[in-house]
Amino acid sequence: MIPILLQGHTRPLTQVKFNADGDLLMTAAKDKVASLWYSHNGERVGTFTGHQGSVWSIDSNKSSTLVVTGSADNTARLWHAETGRMLHTWEFPTAVKRVEFSHDDRYVLMVTEERMGHKCAIYVFAIDSSTPEQSAEPVAVIWPSPVKATVAAWGYLDKYIVAGHDDGSLTLYDWRYEKDVAHTPAHSETITDLQMWKDGSYFITSSKDKTARLFETRTLNPLKLYKADTGINTAAMTPTQDLVILGGGQAASEVTTTSSRQGKFESRFYHKVFEDEVGRSKGHFGPINTIAVIPDGRGFASGSEDGYVRLHHFDPDYFAFKYDY
Repeated sequence: MIPILLQGHTRPLTQVKFNADGDLLMTAAKDKVASLWYSHNGERVGTFTGHQGSVWSIDSNKSSTLVVTGSADNTARLWHAETGRMLHTWEFPTAVKRVEFSHDDRYVLMVTEERMGHKCAIYVFAIDSSTPEQSAEPVAVIWPSPVKATVAAWGYLDKYIVAGHDDGSLTLYDWRYEKDVAHTPAHSETITDLQMWKDGSYFITSSKDKTARLFETRTLNPLKLYKADTGINTAAMTPTQDLVILGGGQAASEVTTTSSRQGKFESRFYHKVFEDEVGRSKGHFGPINTIAVIPDGRGFASGSEDGYVRLHHFDPDYFAFKYDY
């Protein structure tokens, strides 16, 4: 499995994500630029330029015609995917840490940071794909309490929004009525990533407490637990094999004191059902901040604190792998 090294960013990666068809890879980084790449060969299609701060999050609609980004410049922006033209800007009192289109592409959620007396909020905006002009008024605003939300994702049929919090807890919101349906303590430290399974019935979380967990969406019941020996920044599930991929490593502030091996900067593969680690993929020279799997399971991408994106396409041996239990 020889990765393609994508050298399009000058600062740490914050999120990598594939479009619904898996032929395009979107990357966001702290260098104020979001990029679009072909996933089969790593060729850069173009960039979305205009943010004045770190780009924290990126997503596209199912038809890959629109891209939304959230940034530390207190804005979220809607872009035309083919031309890179900015269509609309939403302004907020604080940074936008996570954005995501709903499954039917009619809405987009945005999670804002808690800063300078401003509370964290989860905004839901309606998206009209027929016109560049979008409504500046949200259709719903959720105020997570007592602790800020760090990540959020749409549940099945877009009925619910699941949010992960700074204290390691999870909340299920009925966003249309702006109320919480369920709440559970999930981790002992900050939840760093939350990725939904393709049908929205369950999801995986990662945390600084050195674990990742699977949860059922409707009840927030814990299903599986994956333990590592370092903080986990990101976790993703593979659709073809029953595996999950975790990424993390030693904190970026301490990286200069260790080698890449001691820093534990590998992508780790665990069996989804049996919770055992089955393999690792090396390569990065800094903590892995974000991992995304191609929707058809042909490979995955990882983005790191070292500023590089590594695009992996699985060898035939991977698809022949059988877990010996």
